[in-house]
Amino acid sequence: MKNCEYHQIDPQSLSTPNPTPPPPPPCAERKTKRAKRKWEAFPGRNRFYCDGRIILARQSGVLPLTLGLILVTSGLFFVFDCPFLVEHLTSCIPVIGGVLFVFVVITLLQTSFTDPGILPRAGPDEAADIERQIDNSGSASYRPPPRTKEILIHEQVVKLKYCFTCKMFRPPRTSHCSLCDNCVERFDHHCPWVGNCVGKRNYRFFYSFIVSLSFLTAFIFGCVTTHLVMLSQGGNGIIVALQESPARYPFYTATCGSVELVVCFFSVWSILGLSGFHTYLVASNLTTNEDIKGSWSGKSGSEGSGNPYSYSNIFTNCCAVLCGPMPPSLIDRRGFLPPDDAPPTAPPEVELPALEVKSDMNMEDRCQDFAVSCAG
Repeated sequence: MKNCEYHQIDPQSLSTPNPTPPPPPPCAERKTKRAKRKWEAFPGRNRFYCDGRIILARQSGVLPLTLGLILVTSGLFFVFDCPFLVEHLTSCIPVIGGVLFVFVVITLLQTSFTDPGILPRAGPDEAADIERQIDNSGSASYRPPPRTKEILIHEQVVKLKYCFTCKMFRPPRTSHCSLCDNCVERFDHHCPWVGNCVGKRNYRFFYSFIVSLSFLTAFIFGCVTTHLVMLSQGGNGIIVALQESPARYPFYTATCGSVELVVCFFSVWSILGLSGFHTYLVASNLTTNEDIKGSWSGKSGSEGSGNPYSYSNIFTNCCAVLCGPMPPSLIDRRGFLPPDDAPPTAPPEVELPALEVKSDMNMEDRCQDFAVSCAG
């Protein structure tokens, strides 16, 4: 009989299978989507720059022309006219011109880059609710139902029109700009020279721009004329002075003086006229859109005889239009859009196979049975 060697088996030395971890998700799923800002999905025809901080109309090609004319004319004035006038008149001329120039450029950029008062479009639920109200307001004898509302402002009836694009009733003095495709609060007009609509939030900048530009144009025109008159003091006249000017100013008299005179001459009258017209609008608390349509003067056939927004005082109207608090922007163009997709669900847990737990006592009994079978 053979002796079988018996060795007790250590139960801890038995290796148990380790549960395999679930496979990692693919790289495409692990990447989180970048949150989009609202200006990236803006429905109007506008362009945004500097991460939504700057808003412009899509047709803003005339704005560089406006800025270029101001820069070129003012540059020629400071380079060629100011040295002569400082030498022969006073050193205050470039200071006055510099202050006006800086103010004109700042107000132009503020007018162009500011939200004019765009109203956000109605969401699907809000639009459906408004359509439901319109349908319920109709009667069997009148189809389609009315698309206007009447409200009282200073005891005068004002009609609110329904905007089919923005799916809402426009607030008072609001109009839809066809170029920008937006409803603008207190819409004045769309100005291609500034590359933006002019409305409630940037009208004060626009008015300051045209008034300061009028002063700058008139100032440059007067200084250029004074320069040429002083060059012609020899008695031969301006034409001869342009031809026989000192060698110090040959380029100016031949080119720059003519350019400045032509630009300022044709600009000063139109800009002064525009400033005067808008001064009348500010004093009356009117908008260009209301004045052209004759909303409160009977031109449009309406029986309303007075402007319900006027305070019947020129000073109060000017303060209300130009000095009132700046209303906040309503489109929140730098806000984040809500996520479109549902949040990703956690991966299902992998069920591990049930392992039989063996006690030390069962393992000892089996080893003894194995030893007895070998001995017998």
